[in-house]
Amino acid sequence: MDRRIGNLLLVLVVSVRGHEADRDFAMCGTWLHGGGSRTLDVDLKAGCTGINISANASTLSVRGSITARCVLARAVALNASRGSPSSFCVFWEPLLDRLVMKLNEESFILCDAGKLQRSCCTHLSPGHQTHSQVYGIVNSSLLGDPMRASVMAAYEFNGETIDCKKYFCSKAAQETRGANMVEEVMMRSTEVGYVDLPCVQGTVIEMTEDFAGDNITLPAPRGVSSERIPSVHLPTCLKPAKRRKSKVVCSFYKNSTFFQKSSRGILEDVVGISVENEIITNLPEPVRIKFHHPGLAKTQRRKCVSWDTRKDNEVVWRETGCITLPFGADETECCCNHLTYFAILVDLNPTRNVRHLEALTFITAVCCAISITSCAVLFVSLCRQRKLKNQSSLVHRGLVVAMFFLLVLFILTGTVANAASDSVCRFIGGLLHYTLLSVLCWMAVEVIHTFWMMYMVFNPSPKPWIWYLLGFGVPALPVLFLGSVGDIYGQRTVKSDDVLETPYRMCWMTDSRSALMAHFIINMGLLVAVVSSGLVMLLLVFRKIRHRDEWKRNRVAFLSIWGLSCLFGSTWALAFFTSEASETVLFLFCIINSLQGFFLMLRFFALEWIQKSSRSSSDFSSTGSTRQHMLQAQENNQE
Repeated sequence: MDRRIGNLLLVLVVSVRGHEADRDFAMCGTWLHGGGSRTLDVDLKAGCTGINISANASTLSVRGSITARCVLARAVALNASRGSPSSFCVFWEPLLDRLVMKLNEESFILCDAGKLQRSCCTHLSPGHQTHSQVYGIVNSSLLGDPMRASVMAAYEFNGETIDCKKYFCSKAAQETRGANMVEEVMMRSTEVGYVDLPCVQGTVIEMTEDFAGDNITLPAPRGVSSERIPSVHLPTCLKPAKRRKSKVVCSFYKNSTFFQKSSRGILEDVVGISVENEIITNLPEPVRIKFHHPGLAKTQRRKCVSWDTRKDNEVVWRETGCITLPFGADETECCCNHLTYFAILVDLNPTRNVRHLEALTFITAVCCAISITSCAVLFVSLCRQRKLKNQSSLVHRGLVVAMFFLLVLFILTGTVANAASDSVCRFIGGLLHYTLLSVLCWMAVEVIHTFWMMYMVFNPSPKPWIWYLLGFGVPALPVLFLGSVGDIYGQRTVKSDDVLETPYRMCWMTDSRSALMAHFIINMGLLVAVVSSGLVMLLLVFRKIRHRDEWKRNRVAFLSIWGLSCLFGSTWALAFFTSEASETVLFLFCIINSLQGFFLMLRFFALEWIQKSSRSSSDFSSTGSTRQHMLQAQENNQE
């Protein structure tokens, strides 16, 4: 190449990472030429009459009037050839007023990128075409679509003048990564400072070696109050150390169509931040984006989210890498350690944040500790009974063991969530789910066992292994299935309305859509079945033995009914009222169900003491089993 015209024609490698959708025109083909010297002839003028691409034995020409500002008339000497064909492409980006010729492995920027053009020449469509016999262009294509396979001497393309910014925004809005297209065009243009497009407002900053951070108030779209515009703090560490100068683009989308197909409930403002030719992650000092939005109710949970375009083709908002700092009802700051697109996600129909979370956590921990001790004492007492093969004792022990491990894991889950890795938290979350299902299944076993004793007296009882299979085996099936699905178990955050900065973290089921669906189908479904059957069984028990003399003693009736309620899971009915009811119900639910182990132990020892001191103690065994307590009258009649 003639180096004397190096200031006019730059030789680069066209980036293959650029989106082809940015290009309004891409004409490619194969140049059939003779041996010897070759020439690239360029004659470009401003206007919009069209462009002519032609070729003969020694010259490839690009002539016409399609540019906004670029004017160029030069002949470029190419390397000599032995006559083998040369592949070429001509790319036109009207928004940037940029025309590039790629010939074999060389790229010639005929018109370098300028500022974003309001009026430009585009929609280049094929016009008159001239045939050739030997030399010219073969296998031509336009935007990837074949045009001619035969040899052609020249192609003409006609254009029209349009509002280029508006056209580009409408084209980008139809693309999955339209926001990326907009940001890349802003980066490649020569714009510095405020950038105005119909679909986005932005600020382009050049970071030099003395860059010490910057605070930016993004430009406001027409008709939008400046008080509602996000502001951005760029830290010093944002500038790449290996580069003397680099651009950073901050873009602001208001009511944008680029993100409408995304997941639920983002507020209308989206902010994008990127650095030229860099992927920025794990910043030692976070980027801070302050959003101003309409006032949110206390019951509406807000969180800072981002869309990582390297991971997701579709728009998927994630909390990873961002910390949410609410400042009143109408202002939220996002502190993020990476660069991408940021927004505020609001759950428009949220589960109410828990009030008095710290008090509830403390009360639950104390009650669980009491129940754990009670379960251990009760288990030892059941094992020391004389009739170890008594089925009631076996069923009670199964429930006590399941409840013991549920309470232990529940106390430990908060510590594990804050200290252990994600994989450990997922395992503990699955284990906690298994113990919860096991407790509910054992309560169902208690219901079935009691019904068998009341109405199937003359039929042999099922083998003990059947009860243990129902109580310990069945719960493992859904847990193993959900664990194999993935994105079910992990860290879960429970936020407080009192202290927003210190949420409670636990290893449990996540808040993903699949996890919530599994929770409602499996957990709530099983809970409904257990509670409803437990209430029915309590009614049957009460009707069957309410006329017994010893039940007329209030303390016996109270302890028996209360203990049976714990056995049958009826106290869990409060779970259906905690989301909408008063805080009193929430405290009652936490206290009563955390103390279930203690209530079972209290009932067992109280009834045992009452039986020993009663005149009819000979008709009771010291086991305190459900069958012997409830069916004494029937047994006496059979004797």
